[in-house]
Amino acid sequence: MFKKILIANRGEIAVRIIRTARRLGIATVAVYSDVERSAPHVEMADEAVPIGPPPAATSYLVIDKIVAACRETGAEAVHPGYGFLSERAVFAEALAEAGIVFIGPNAEAIAAMGDKIASKKLAAAAGVSTIPGHLGAINSGHEAIAVAEGIGFPVIIKASAGGGGKGMRVAASAAEVKEGWQRARSEARSAFGDERVFIEKYIESPRHIEIQVLGDKHGNVIHLGERECSVQRRNQKVIEEAPSSAVDAALRAEMGAQAVSLARAVGYDSAGTVEFVMGLDRRFYFLEMNTRLQVEHPVTELVTGLDLVAEMIHVAAGERLRLTQDGVRLRGSAIEARLYAENPYRDFLPSTGKLTRYRPPDEVSDDETTVRVDAGVVEGSEITIHFDPLIAKLITHGRDRDAATTAMADALDRFVIDGIDHNQPFLAALIALPRWRAGRLSTGLIAEEFPGGFKGLVPGYEALTRLALIALSIELTRRDRLRVLPGRVRDDRASEEWIVRIGEETLRFRVLPSSRVAPIALSIVLPGMAEPIAAESEWRPGEVLWAGTVAGLDMTVQARPGPAGTRLSWRGIELTAQVMTPSIAELNALMPAKKVANASKYLRCPMPGLVVSIAVKPGEKVHSGDTLCIIEAMKMENILRAERDARVARIDARPGDILAVDAVIMEFE
Repeated sequence: MFKKILIANRGEIAVRIIRTARRLGIATVAVYSDVERSAPHVEMADEAVPIGPPPAATSYLVIDKIVAACRETGAEAVHPGYGFLSERAVFAEALAEAGIVFIGPNAEAIAAMGDKIASKKLAAAAGVSTIPGHLGAINSGHEAIAVAEGIGFPVIIKASAGGGGKGMRVAASAAEVKEGWQRARSEARSAFGDERVFIEKYIESPRHIEIQVLGDKHGNVIHLGERECSVQRRNQKVIEEAPSSAVDAALRAEMGAQAVSLARAVGYDSAGTVEFVMGLDRRFYFLEMNTRLQVEHPVTELVTGLDLVAEMIHVAAGERLRLTQDGVRLRGSAIEARLYAENPYRDFLPSTGKLTRYRPPDEVSDDETTVRVDAGVVEGSEITIHFDPLIAKLITHGRDRDAATTAMADALDRFVIDGIDHNQPFLAALIALPRWRAGRLSTGLIAEEFPGGFKGLVPGYEALTRLALIALSIELTRRDRLRVLPGRVRDDRASEEWIVRIGEETLRFRVLPSSRVAPIALSIVLPGMAEPIAAESEWRPGEVLWAGTVAGLDMTVQARPGPAGTRLSWRGIELTAQVMTPSIAELNALMPAKKVANASKYLRCPMPGLVVSIAVKPGEKVHSGDTLCIIEAMKMENILRAERDARVARIDARPGDILAVDAVIMEFE
């Protein structure tokens, strides 16, 4: 076994690998860019080596710097994590030449599966089902259109060296194919240094199912069941689970056998994933093989009881697999939700900044429930434009899918993040969907359930009433606290009646004399209601989480003071509640509505990002839908289009500029 390994990665996966290495008694070396000197993975490792400026191209993607760090520290092996150099055959070869072990598959297997065009040919030869398509690089927009028309729309354009949704575009027309081909090539060149793309038939309403395989250097290969990764946005996974609700034992065995057959065909000797797309008819087709550890590997770990990082290390050290196919047992159900730095209310635009508050839920591991948090950040960490926007992964496990879902919903309610925009309310809303509960998934679920974009869930009257009562309890507790401060005069004429404006509703509560606020034990009556409603909690001013019971229901609600009341977040519902006395409510109703300034004459940057290109010039007339510029953020390219016909008056940005949110890019006449 190795005495010291280097982790050629950052963030949560680096922390994850360090934890396993520590448990195995292996010393660790971290590498870091100039802006990550105090990052958690740097603090946790036994040693740390700087490798350059923050863009990955000048740090984490420079093979010579990783090899030099190994030589400097005496690291015997390298774990690449995922992304960066994890699927570069030349990296594995460079390590081998330097006498350093690569904790991953052999370079030949990486090369064979890393090229999506070649991998599909190999898969077909190994008896694996493949999607109809053109298995050759597309070299021009005209060729792309001709190929797409030959296959039949819709088609999907993919980077041959791609992954993570980058260099991928779905097209339903010739015009979309031409633009999609250009954008896919550009993203692929930027992310992977390889601009080759190919085209294949797009399977409509598909489910994304992947099989985890594990092989050793002695010819043994097994599979560990499937994960479902159908809940995706822009081809990037958002929520994953194991096992899939759509896969039974017979289908699992069939998919697993094909995955193992492919792994054997390329001499695979580590952890890897064979990805399939499955149609409504339950027929499945090979997508690609990821020759690395997957982001979503924890769900497989929780249902099998295995540590995949440990298995990779044992295999890299030359050991045989410690498990046979007959010994693989799947227990219960596991779900993973990815928390990203993005604003779900503004079309998921990336967000950057400092985590002013970061309080994940308590981790739990017992016979009934597991709650696990894999993160590479702490309170005070900075989210920058240079790297992936993943903040943390929240993973839950239960005896069945319903139990795992309930545990996930509860844990999301308790996950507190402040300082940046994030997708926690969106994840909570997804878990609350009837389609999720019923297991009726497809890669189109998000677009179908939120066709106009995510606006938050609209609460029913019962949920609205409960949240309004929580807001009332918070306001009464705050007022009670203020009464005991020096200089404050107690108002003995305070009304027992209170008005709560929440969402589109205005509710009138009457607080019964038996109520108290420290700790909270309110008893209130709504007009027309025969029985009072009770709310109890130990909440104190300054706390973000209001945890207690309302009408017998356990609730954990995030509550933050805002300029117009208390902002509440619960189960994908986000709204502001304003608590007033009846007299103040009457006056408040007379306040004029604030007019919104007209900003249509400006194109503003919707996210922090890098200006890739400007498509227009001053004086040029543009039409609605025309491309104006391209902004790159968090390794993805975003096309900004004209919202109306106009003429460009002035351009305030240039390619290469790094812009803040709402920075003016151009002005229209």
